Amino acid sequence: MKFTAYHSCITVLDLNKSMKFYEEALGLTEVRRIDAEDGSYVIVFLGSDSSQGKQEAMLLELTWYRDRKEPYNLGDNEIHIGFRVDDYESAYKRHKEMGAICFENPNIGIYFISDPDGYWMEIVPTR
Repeated sequence: MKFTAYHSCITVLDLNKSMKFYEEALGLTEVRRIDAEDGSYVIVFLGSDSSQGKQEAMLLELTWYRDRKEPYNLGDNEIHIGFRVDDYESAYKRHKEMGAICFENPNIGIYFISDPDGYWMEIVPTR
């Protein structure tokens, strides 16, 4: 029996704002979309160029609910999604210019960015 990670889901308040953030910050673009017939929700799967068409690639699922108006309670926000990057310095510069860096740990060479809903994404250099 073999299990493969397929996607990770986060719920967002402003789908367009979140999609723009993930494209600008991490180069993720829409791979697939599911729209509820009644307009009550939209699910968008985002992937990188390297994940396009690959069955075992990890996707980020953004789920938007029409009737949700208040921010999501992220608790202590100890959960995050990690991304490797091949050009750490350029990524750091881009995220710094975006004002997206929310925590840095230079001792181990990583940092975190925060999306429009407050979810943290860990940025790690490819080693």
